[in-house]
Amino acid sequence: MIMLILSYLPSLLCGIHVVRTGQQMYWLWILVIAPMLGPLIYFFAVIMPELAGGRTARNVGKAAQNALDPERNFRSAMRALEDTPTVGNRMKVAQAAEALGRWQDAEAQWALCVDGHWAEDTTILLNHARALLEVGKPAEALQRLDQTKKLDQRAADTPSSVLLYARAYEGLGRNEDADNAYRFAADRVPGLEAGARYVAFMAKTGRKSDAEIGMAEIERRFLKIAPPLRPEARIWRDMAAKALGRA
Repeated sequence: MIMLILSYLPSLLCGIHVVRTGQQMYWLWILVIAPMLGPLIYFFAVIMPELAGGRTARNVGKAAQNALDPERNFRSAMRALEDTPTVGNRMKVAQAAEALGRWQDAEAQWALCVDGHWAEDTTILLNHARALLEVGKPAEALQRLDQTKKLDQRAADTPSSVLLYARAYEGLGRNEDADNAYRFAADRVPGLEAGARYVAFMAKTGRKSDAEIGMAEIERRFLKIAPPLRPEARIWRDMAAKALGRA
């Protein structure tokens, strides 16, 4: 009996902390069903960031909370939008949906953002173009990109914007335009996404030897990326490798 009481003591102490500090009530459920593991997770996710107060500790806590409740940010953004329906809050909902891979929801929110007074905001137009590409609408994405170019040539000429053009051209079968845009973006967009998409494009259009050269460059750059940043970079490296039949 004493051992049973002691096993639940950490959960009890953490539960008191949950109530007193106004944490999310799902923590109480976690502490009850996992009396050994729950308090440990709660300590690293909530208590340690409070004690340390540093950026690294806060990031650890945020990562732990996101792992336990990945839709937390989306729900929070939706509540803020319901309370105050501003474009800024709607943009946060769209970004939270993107983080979850819910591109249909994200596209719908960006489409609403671009209405009215914000119809000429190039940041919103570019984000809507990206979301349209993710849901398989390259023609509409190209329209948004061309709108951006008419409003601000410099915004449309950034490497990240050119990468969106490349994807739109590829989706529409305009391979020569896509190749030119991919070549420009691959050398200028930070990270491996642009290069990986270019490798996949070349492999798809029958230029396997060129794609192999591009893949070798991706592997070289991947090895130079700091370990904490490699998980995201690995996604793009693996995408390029899959296009070449290596996966």
